[in-house]
Amino acid sequence: MVINDELISKLEGLSKLKLDENEKAALKTELGSIVDMFAKISEVDTTGITPLRHMTDTVNNMREDIGYNQLTTDQALKNAPVSVGSYFAVPKVIE
Repeated sequence: MVINDELISKLEGLSKLKLDENEKAALKTELGSIVDMFAKISEVDTTGITPLRHMTDTVNNMREDIGYNQLTTDQALKNAPVSVGSYFAVPKVIE
C-alpha cells in the first residue's frame, strides 16, 4: 500500500478532520511505518500452522447464576426521594 498525499486527503475527509501540512506529513510518515510493520509480519513463514479460532480450548465456561445480597422492594425504595407504590418515581424525560 502506498501512502501518498491523495490517501491522506481521503482519510482527512473520511475522518472529518482538518489537518495542516505538518500534521499531514507526520501522518504520512506514521502510516508508512505501520504498513511496513505489517509487511514484516506477512514475511513470517506460517506453513503448517493451523489458524486459531480461539486462544484456548475452553468453550462457554459459565458460572452458576446465583443471586445474593438481594434487597426487598421496601429496602430498595427506602432511600428513594419519591416512590409510587412499588416503583421509583422519576421526572418525565420524554415529551
